[in-house]
Amino acid sequence: MSSMPCFCPIQAWERLEKAEHERELALRTELIRQEKLEQLAHRFDRKAAMRETWLSENQRLVSQDNFGIDLAAVEAATRKHEAIETDINAYNERVQAVVAVAKELEAERYYDIKRITVRKDNVIRLWDYLRELLHARRERLMRNLELQKMFQEMLHIVDWMEDMKSRLQSQDYGKHLHGVEDLLQTHTLVEADIAVQAERVKTVYTGAQKFITSEEGYKPCDPQIVQDRVTHLDLCYQELCKLAAERRAKLEESRRLWKFFWEMGEEESWIREKEQIMSSEDYGKDLTSVMMLISKHNSFKDEMSGRSGPLQQTIREGEGLIEEGHFGASEVKDKIEDIRGLWTHLEELAALREQRLNEISNLYQFQADANDIEAWILDTLRIVTSSDVGHDEYSTQTLAKKHKDIQEEIHNHRPTIDALHEQARSLPADFAQSPEVDGRLPAIEQRYEELVALAQQRKQALQDALALYKMFSEADACTLWIDEKEQWLNTMEIPEKLEDLEVVQHRFETLEPEMNNQASRIASVNKVASQLLSTEHRNKDEVTGMKDQLNRSWDQFRSLADQKKEALSSALSIQNYHLECNETKSWIKEKTKVIESTQSLGNDLAGVMALQRKLTGMERDLEAIQGKLDDLQKEAEKLASEHPEQAEAILARLSEINGVWEDLKDTLKKREESLGEASKLQEFLRDLDDFQSWLSRTQTAIASEDMATSLSDAEKLLTQHENIKNEIDNYKSDYERMRKVGEEVTQDQTDAQYMFLHQRLQALDTGWNELSQMWENRHDLLAQVYGYQIFLRDVKQAEGFLNNQEYMLSHTEMPGTLEMAEAAIKKHEDIETTMDANEEKINSVVDSGKKLMSEGNVHSDKIKEKVDSIDERHRKNRKAASDLASRLKDNLELQKFLQDCQELALWINEKMLTAQDMSYDEARNLHTKWQKHQAFMAELASNKDWLDKIDRDGKQLISEKPDTEPIVEEKLKYLHRLWDDLESTTKTKAQCLFDANRTELFTQSCADLDTWLNNLDAQLQSDDHGKDLTSVSILLKKQQMLENQMQVRQKEIEELKLQAQALGQEDTNIVEVDSKRKRVEERFQELLKPIEERRRNLMASKEGHQFNRDLEDEVLWINERMPLATSTDHGNNLPTVQLLIKKNQTLQKEIQGHQPRIDDIADRGETMAKAGRIDSEVLRARLGDLQKMWKTLIEETDKRSARLEESQKAQQFYFDAAEAEAWMGEQELHMMSEERAKDEQSAMAMVKKHQVVEQSLEDYAQTIHQLSNLSRNLVTSTHPESDRITLRQSQVDKLYAGLKDLAEERREKLQEGLRLCQLKREVDDLEQWIAEREIVAGSHELGQDYEHVTMLRDKFREFARDTSNIGQERVDSVNRMADEQIDLGHSENATIAEWKDGLNEAWADLLELIDTRTQMLAASYELHSFYHDARETLDRIQEKEKQLPEEVGRDLKTVERMHRMHTTYEHDIQALSTQVKQVQDDAARLRSAYAGEKAEDIQRHEDTVVEAWNALLNASKGRKQLLSDTVEKFRFFNLVRALMLWMDDVNRQMDTQEKPRDVSSADLTIKNHQGIKSEIDARDDSFTASIEMGNALLAKNHYASEEIAEKLTQLQERRREINNKWKEKEDWLQLVMEVLQFGRDATVAEAWLATQEPYVRAADIGSNVDDAESLIKRHEEFEKSAAAWEERFLALEKLTTLEQQEIRRKQEEEEEERKRKPPPPPSPPIPHVSVTTEDDAEAMSRAQQNELARGGEIVNHLETIAQNGVRSDMESPQVSEASEPINGTSAAPEAKGDHSPVKKTPQSSPRPGSVGTLLSKTQDTATIQLEGILCRKHEWESHSKKASSRSWQNVYCVLRNRTLGFYKDAKNASTGIPYHGEIPVSLTDAKCEVAHDYKKRKNVFKLRLSDGKEFLFQAKDEAEMSSWIDGITTSITTSSTKQDDRYPANPQGLTRAMTMPPISPNSGDTVTMRRDKDGKEKDREKRFSFFKKK
Repeated sequence: MSSMPCFCPIQAWERLEKAEHERELALRTELIRQEKLEQLAHRFDRKAAMRETWLSENQRLVSQDNFGIDLAAVEAATRKHEAIETDINAYNERVQAVVAVAKELEAERYYDIKRITVRKDNVIRLWDYLRELLHARRERLMRNLELQKMFQEMLHIVDWMEDMKSRLQSQDYGKHLHGVEDLLQTHTLVEADIAVQAERVKTVYTGAQKFITSEEGYKPCDPQIVQDRVTHLDLCYQELCKLAAERRAKLEESRRLWKFFWEMGEEESWIREKEQIMSSEDYGKDLTSVMMLISKHNSFKDEMSGRSGPLQQTIREGEGLIEEGHFGASEVKDKIEDIRGLWTHLEELAALREQRLNEISNLYQFQADANDIEAWILDTLRIVTSSDVGHDEYSTQTLAKKHKDIQEEIHNHRPTIDALHEQARSLPADFAQSPEVDGRLPAIEQRYEELVALAQQRKQALQDALALYKMFSEADACTLWIDEKEQWLNTMEIPEKLEDLEVVQHRFETLEPEMNNQASRIASVNKVASQLLSTEHRNKDEVTGMKDQLNRSWDQFRSLADQKKEALSSALSIQNYHLECNETKSWIKEKTKVIESTQSLGNDLAGVMALQRKLTGMERDLEAIQGKLDDLQKEAEKLASEHPEQAEAILARLSEINGVWEDLKDTLKKREESLGEASKLQEFLRDLDDFQSWLSRTQTAIASEDMATSLSDAEKLLTQHENIKNEIDNYKSDYERMRKVGEEVTQDQTDAQYMFLHQRLQALDTGWNELSQMWENRHDLLAQVYGYQIFLRDVKQAEGFLNNQEYMLSHTEMPGTLEMAEAAIKKHEDIETTMDANEEKINSVVDSGKKLMSEGNVHSDKIKEKVDSIDERHRKNRKAASDLASRLKDNLELQKFLQDCQELALWINEKMLTAQDMSYDEARNLHTKWQKHQAFMAELASNKDWLDKIDRDGKQLISEKPDTEPIVEEKLKYLHRLWDDLESTTKTKAQCLFDANRTELFTQSCADLDTWLNNLDAQLQSDDHGKDLTSVSILLKKQQMLENQMQVRQKEIEELKLQAQALGQEDTNIVEVDSKRKRVEERFQELLKPIEERRRNLMASKEGHQFNRDLEDEVLWINERMPLATSTDHGNNLPTVQLLIKKNQTLQKEIQGHQPRIDDIADRGETMAKAGRIDSEVLRARLGDLQKMWKTLIEETDKRSARLEESQKAQQFYFDAAEAEAWMGEQELHMMSEERAKDEQSAMAMVKKHQVVEQSLEDYAQTIHQLSNLSRNLVTSTHPESDRITLRQSQVDKLYAGLKDLAEERREKLQEGLRLCQLKREVDDLEQWIAEREIVAGSHELGQDYEHVTMLRDKFREFARDTSNIGQERVDSVNRMADEQIDLGHSENATIAEWKDGLNEAWADLLELIDTRTQMLAASYELHSFYHDARETLDRIQEKEKQLPEEVGRDLKTVERMHRMHTTYEHDIQALSTQVKQVQDDAARLRSAYAGEKAEDIQRHEDTVVEAWNALLNASKGRKQLLSDTVEKFRFFNLVRALMLWMDDVNRQMDTQEKPRDVSSADLTIKNHQGIKSEIDARDDSFTASIEMGNALLAKNHYASEEIAEKLTQLQERRREINNKWKEKEDWLQLVMEVLQFGRDATVAEAWLATQEPYVRAADIGSNVDDAESLIKRHEEFEKSAAAWEERFLALEKLTTLEQQEIRRKQEEEEEERKRKPPPPPSPPIPHVSVTTEDDAEAMSRAQQNELARGGEIVNHLETIAQNGVRSDMESPQVSEASEPINGTSAAPEAKGDHSPVKKTPQSSPRPGSVGTLLSKTQDTATIQLEGILCRKHEWESHSKKASSRSWQNVYCVLRNRTLGFYKDAKNASTGIPYHGEIPVSLTDAKCEVAHDYKKRKNVFKLRLSDGKEFLFQAKDEAEMSSWIDGITTSITTSSTKQDDRYPANPQGLTRAMTMPPISPNSGDTVTMRRDKDGKEKDREKRFSFFKKK
C-alpha cells in the first residue's frame, strides 16, 4: 500500500475541467466545419444543376446535321462548328470547378459524399458525351466538306476538258515546217496539261472511293451519285486523250512532209552553192594558197561525206512517204529525182578539182623544197668555207661541235634531195619538162657535192687545231706540275728525326702515283706531237721545241726525285736500325729479369717442373732473339758500308746489344746448371713428348689428300709442304740428340718404365724414317699439280689473247673513207704489234705444256689437248692477220685515189659556178669581170697537171689491182667529163666578155668620177672648222668618210688606166680616151693635199675645243664641291654628325680620285701653250685659278673633317648619357611599381624578373663608368662644351645611385609576396586535395556486387592509408610554414592564421568521414561476399550439372570409361558439399543481422543453392544407374556380336570350302565340315549364356528392351540358319562324293573296256589249231574277266541320288510339255540301251526341287573341273562321264539367279554332240549368253523422236536368246527385277556397231533397234566392247534353225545304262564337226564311247 501514489482530488478536478474545455472547443470547431461543408455542398448542387442544363442543351445542338448541299454552305457550317468547339472547350474550366468542389467535399469527409459523387460523375458523363458528340459531328462535317470539294473539283476538270476538246478538233495542221513545229510544241503543252489533269482525275477517283464503298458508316450522300459523277469524269478524260492522240498523229504526218521538203531545199541550195565553188578556175598562186585550197577542198569532202548520209536518209523518208501514199507523194518523187541528179554532178566536179589541186600542189611543193635546199646550201657554204679554227682549245672544241652538227645536218639533207628527185618524177609531164623543174636539180646536186667536200676539209682543219691546242694545254699543265714539284724537292732537306722522316716518306708515297699519272700525260703529249709532226703541221717548229723542252724537264725531275728518294730511304733505314736496336736491347733485358725471377724455384719437383716450363718458353724466345740479332748484324754491316761517316756509331750500338745478349745467355746457362741431373730426365721426357706430338701432326699433314683447284691453292699447298720440310730439317738435330740421350737413359735399365721408354724410342725411329719418304712422295705430287696450275694460268692468259685477236680480226670491216682506212691500218698495225708481243708468251705456254707432258705429269692428257688447241688457233690468227693487212693496204690505196678524185671534183664544181656566172649586163662591172676571168683561165691551165696525175694514178691502180677497175674507170670518166664541161664553159664566158661594149663602159666610168670629184672639191672649199666640240666631231666623221671614198676611187682610176690601154689596142679614138683618163687622174691628185690639210685643221680645232670643255668642267666641279667643304653645319645629334662625316669622307675620296684629271688638264694646257695654238698668258692664268681653287677645296675639306670629329665625340657622349638616363628612368618606374602578384607563378616571375633587372643594373655600372671616363677625357681635352658635359655626367651618377636603392626595397617586397603566395598555394592545394578526398570518403556507393564492393573496399583501404600518411604530412608542413611566417612578422599575419585554422578543421572532418565509410564498406562486403559465395556455389553446381553428359557411349569401352569418369565426377561434387554448408552457415548468421527485404533475399539465395545441390545429387545418381544399365547392354551386345561374327566366319568357311575335284578331296572336305559341326556344338554354352543375359535384361525392364529383344531374336534366328546351312552343306557334299565315286569307277571301267575292245573286234580266228586253241583260251579268260566285271558294271548302272532327282524333274517337265504340245514321233529303238520309263519320272516328287538346284551346283562344279582339264587322283579322264549330265543341268542355277553370276560368252554353251545320260533342258529355256555392267545412254525414242532423258547411267545388262535386259545390279538381275520397270528389248532386225561418230567418250558402241530406238553403251576397255558387239551380233544373226543345228535333239535320250555306244561293224570311230568361235568347221576325232575325250 505504501508503494501506491496518494490520490489528490484537486488535481483530478483540474484535469477534468481541462478535458471538458478541450472537448467544447473541438465540438465548436466541428460544427463550424460542418456548416462550411453544408454551404459548399449547396454551392456544388447549384453549379452541378447549371452544368447539367448547359450540357443537355449543347448536346441537342450538336446532334443536328444541318450542313447544307453545296460547298459554301458546308464551309459556313464548318466555321459555325469551330465556334461551337471553342465555346465548349472554354467550358471545361467550369466543369473542372464542379469536380474540384466535389473532391474538396470528399477530402473533408462530407457525410453525404455518395450523392455528391454520383452527381459529379453524372456531370462528367454528360461532359464526356458532349465531347464525343462534338467530335462525331466534326468528322461528319469534314466528310461533307471533302465531298463538296471533290464535286467542285470534278466540275472544274469537266469544264477544262470541254475547252480542250474544241482546241483538239481544229483542222489547222500547218502550212510550213515552222508552223507545224509550233503546232506540235503547242500540242505537247496540251498533252502535258492532259497528263497533269490525269493526276487530278486519279486523285478525284481515289478520294471518291471512300464515298462509294459499301462499308457501314456515315455517308454524306448517295454513293450512286458519286459513282455516276466519277464515271462521267472518266469518260470525258478518255475522249480527251483519244482526241489528243489523233491530233498528234496528224501533226506528225504533216511535219514529216514539210520536214522532207525543207531538208531537200536545204540540200539543193547547198549543192548549187558548192557547184559554183567547184567550177572555179582559181588553183592558187603559190604553195600556201594551194594548200589552203586543198584544205578547203578536204573540208568540203568531209562536209559532203557528212551530208551524204542525212541526204540518203531524207530520200528514204521521202520514199517511205511515197509508199505510204501520202497526199504529197508526187511532189516528193519529183524532188528526189532532182536532188539525185544535182548530187551526181557535184561529185564529178569535186573529183576533177581535187585532181587538179593535187597536181598544182606537187609543183609548188617542189619549187618550195628546191628553194629551201638552195638557201640552206648557200648558208652552209658560208659556214664551212670559214677559215676560223679557234684561238684556244675551248673555242676549237666549240667550233668542232658546231661543225659536227653541220656535217650531220648535211648528211641528213641527202634524203631530202633524193625526195626532191622523186617529187620531180611524180609531177605531170608538162610540169616535169618545164625549165623551172628540169634545170634546177643538177645545180642542186653539184652544190651539195661541193658542200660535202668543203665540210670534210674544215673538219680535218679543226681536228688538227684541236690536237695542237690540247697538246699545248697538256704540256703547260705538265710543265707547271714539274716546276712546282721540282721546287719542293730542291727546298726539301732530309730531317734527322724518325717522325719527320716518316712524314717526308708519306709525301714521297703520294708523289709516286702523281708521277705515274704525269708520265702517262707526257706520253700522250709526245704521241700527239709525233702525229702533228708526221702531218707536216704549219707549227712544226713550235711543236718540236715544246716537246723537247717538256721531255728535258721531265727527265731532270725524275732524276732529282730518285736522288731525294734514295737519300730519304737511307736516312730512314738508319733511324729504323737505331729503333730496332733499342727494342732488341729492351727485349733482352726483359728476358734477363725473367730468368733472374726464377731463383726461388727448383727446390722441389713441382718447382723444377714449373721452372722447366718457363725455361722452355724462354728458349723459344731466345731463338727469336738470336734471329733478330742476326738480322741486325746484316743491317749494321750494310748501313756501315753505305754510310762510312756513321759506321762507328752503328757498330757501337750493335756491340752494346751483343754484350747484353751474352749476359742473358750466361744467366740462362747458370740457371740450367743449377737444376742438376734431376731436370735432365724431365727435360728428356718433355722433349720426347713434344717431338712425338710434332711427328704425329706432321705425318697427318703430309698424308692429306687435298688437291689444289687453282694456282693460289697449289702455291699455298706447296709452300706449306716446303715449310714442313724446313721444319723436318730443323727437328733433325733434335731427333739425333734425343736418340743419343735416350740410349744413355735406357742403357742397362731393366725397369718396366725404361723398357716402355725404349719401345717409344724404337717407334720414334720408325716414324722418323716414314716421314721422310712420305714427304718426298707428297712433294712430287704437289710439284706436278703446281706445274699444271701454272700451265692452266698461262693457258687462260693465252686463250684470252687468242680470243681478243680472233674478235678483232673477225670484226674488222673495210672502211669507206681515207681517214677510216688510215685508222684501220694503224689499228691493224697495233693488233699485229700486240700479236708479236703475245707470240712469245703463247710459244712459252706451248713449250711449257710439252715439257710437262715429257715429264709425265698426272694431267698429261688435258695438257696435250690444251697445247694442240692453242697452237692451232695461233697459226689461224697469224694467217688471218696477214690476209687482213694486205686487204687493208689495197683499200688504203683505193681510198687515196677516191679522195683525190673527190677533191678534184669539188674544185671543178666550185670553178664551174664561177665560170657559169654571167652577171655582166652592166658596163660598170665588165672590166672587173674580164680581169677575174683572165686569172681564172690561168688557174685552170695550172691545175691541168692535177687531172693528169690522177689519171696516171688510176691507171697504175688498175694495173696493180684489177679488182678495182670498175670503180676507178667510173671515177676517171666522171672527172674527164667535169673537166671538159669546165673548159667549154670557160671559153664561152671568155668569148662573151670579149664581145662586150668596152667603150661605153669606159666613158660612163669617167663621167661618174668627174661628178664625184666636183662634189668633193665643193666640200673642201668650206672654211667651217667647227664652232664647238660637237660640230667639230661631226666634221671629222664626214672627213673620214671622204677619205674612205678616196681609196675606193683610187682603185677605180687604176682600173680606168687598164681599160684605156685595152681600148687603145682596138679603138681609133685613142686621144680622147687618154685625155679623159688623164683629166680624171690629175683632178684626183690635186684633191689629195686639200683633204689632208682640212684633216689637220679639224684635229687642231677639236683639240682646242676639247681642252676648253675639260677646263670649264673641272672649275664647275670644284665650285659644286666647295660649299660642302666650307659648311659650318656640324650636326645637332649623333646620327646627323655621322651622316655629315660620311659625306665629308665621300667628298675627300672624290677629290683624291679627281686629282689625276686636274694634273692631265694642266699638262695639256702647258703643251698647248708651248705649241702656241692658244694664247699662252690667258691659258696659264686660267690654269693658275684652277690650281688655287683645287688647293682651297682640299684644305677646307681637311678642316671640316677635324671639326666633325670633335662634334661626333660630344654628340656620342650626349647620346650615351641620354640612353643611360632613359634606361634608368624606365627601371625607376619599374622599381616604384605597386603591382602585387596574383599567384605564386606570377610572384616567382616577378622575383626572377627583378633579379634580372638587378643583374642588368649591376652590369650597367660598367656603362656608367665608361661614360664617366669619356666625360673626363673630353673635359681634360678642353672641349668647347666641357661645362655641359660635366653637368650631364653628375646627373647620371645621381640617378644611378637612387635606382640601386629602389631596387633593394623592391626585392624585399617581392620576396615577402612570394612567400605569401607559396603558402596560399600550399593551403589551396591541400584544401582542394581534402575536398577531393571528402568526395570519395563521403560517397554512399557501397557496391552492386561482390567484385564491385571488393574493389571499393580495397581501393578505399588504400585511399585511407594514402590519405592518412600523405595528408598528415602535408598538413604539418603547411602549419610549419604558417608559423614561420607569423613568427617573422609578415604583414598578412591575420590572414595566415585564418588559413591555418580552416585547414585543420577540414582535415579533422575528412578523417571522420574516412572512419564512417570504412565501417559501411565492411558491412557491405560481408553481405555481398555471401551473395557471391552463393552464386559461385550455384554456378559450380550448375556447371557440374551441365557436365553430366547425355551421351552414354557407343560401345562397351566408351561406356566403361564414362562410368569411371562418373565415379570421378561424384568425388568432385562431394567437395561442393563443404561450400553448400558454408553458404548455409553464412545465411544463418546474416539473417540475424539483417531484417526485412535483406533477410528475405538472403533466405532466397540459400534456398536456391540447396535446391540446386539436391537436384545435382539426384541427377548424378540417375546418371550412375543409366551407365550401369548401359554397361550391361553393351556387354550383352558384345556377346551377341562375337557370336554373330563367329557365325559369319563359320558361314564363310562353309562358303569358301574348296569344291572337291576327286574322291580324296571330297573325303577331306567332308571331314573338315564335320569339324565345323564340332565347333558349332562347342559354342552352345556361349549361346545359352547370351540368351540368359538377354532374358535377364528384359526381365528387369531395361531401357533398351526393344533393341535387346531384337538382338536376341537375330541371334536365335542366325543360329538356326547356321545349323540348317551346315545340314544342307553336308547333304551336298554327300551328293558330290557319290558323283565323284561314280566318275572314278566309270573311268576305270572305260579303261578296261578300251583295252578289251581290240580283242573283241579282232577278226583273227586263228590260222591253225594251236592258234585257235590259244584264242579260245584267251576268250575264256576274257569271259571270266567279263563275268568278274559284271558286278562293277551293274553298280555303275545303278542311278545316283542326283540322277534320280534330275530324272524325276525331267519327266515332270516332259509331262508338262506333252500337255502343251503333241508328242513327237517315236524314234527308232536303239539296241542295248535301257530307257527310263515315264512312270519312274512321275514317281519323282516335287519336294526334291531344292535338291536338284544343289545338284545343279554340283554339276557346275564338276563341269568346271572337266573344262579346266584337272585330272583326278587316278590320272584318268573320268570327269567326262560326270560332265555330260552336268551340261544338261548347267542352266538351272543361272535361271534362278546365282548370287555370283559368271560371265559367259556364246562359245561357252554346250558343244554339239556332248550328250549325257541325263536329258538337257528344253530348247525354249532362256540361256544367258553375256552379262555385265555397262554405261548406257538412251539417244532415240523412235525414228523421229529423241529420248527425253539422254544422260549416262550404269546398268547391269543381260543378253539371252535375242533379247537384252537391263537391271540395276546382279542381285536384281538374279531376282528378275528390271531397271526402272523396263522390259527386255528384242534384238530382232537390230544393228550393233562401234559408235565412231561419238567422240566424248571412249569404248562406246551403238545398238539401233527395229522400232527406231537407239542406245549407246560404254565398256571399260576395247576388249570388253568387242566381246559385247560380237555377242549381240551373234544373238541378232542366230536363227531358230541354227539353234537346232547347234543343239541337235536326241530322240531317244541316252541314259546311264548305255555304258557302251552302239557299234558299227564297218567303222570303229566317227568324225563329228563343230564350229569354233570364228564360225569355221573343224574336224575333231571322237571315240565312240560314253565318255568325252578331253
